[in-house]
Amino acid sequence: MRSIIEDFKKFLVKGNLVTLAVAFVIGVVFSALMKAFIADLITPIIALIVGKPNFGALSFTINSSHFLYGDFINAVFTFVTTAAAVFFFVVKPYEAWDSRRSTGDPSVKDCPECTTKIPVAARRCPQCTAVLSEAPGLGAEAGLV
Repeated sequence: MRSIIEDFKKFLVKGNLVTLAVAFVIGVVFSALMKAFIADLITPIIALIVGKPNFGALSFTINSSHFLYGDFINAVFTFVTTAAAVFFFVVKPYEAWDSRRSTGDPSVKDCPECTTKIPVAARRCPQCTAVLSEAPGLGAEAGLV
């Protein structure tokens, strides 16, 4: 019984679970932010153009069946505007910021054979001993390889 409790404690503090919990909380808060952005800023602009901020009242009836297509239009509008807002205000700025960040240490490179980080000036990988480049005048022509 004791090991089950210890295993459960390890599970609760495991990195993936904590990361998932933080992502969930941020997702919920971000969802509220996006909903407010759409309802308070984007929908009034659409109301200026179309004349109605809410299409929920739009419907038609065929053979006593009532079709509320306005709710569907509202859902599509909310999805498209939320996706556009996330793309233009989160994804694109993040991509621009990420591309400007330093990509790493310019004094090291990856070995093409074993992908070990090695100095840029290295001609042979210390891990797998692969020949990376040859010094001028050396190599097969000089009979050293």
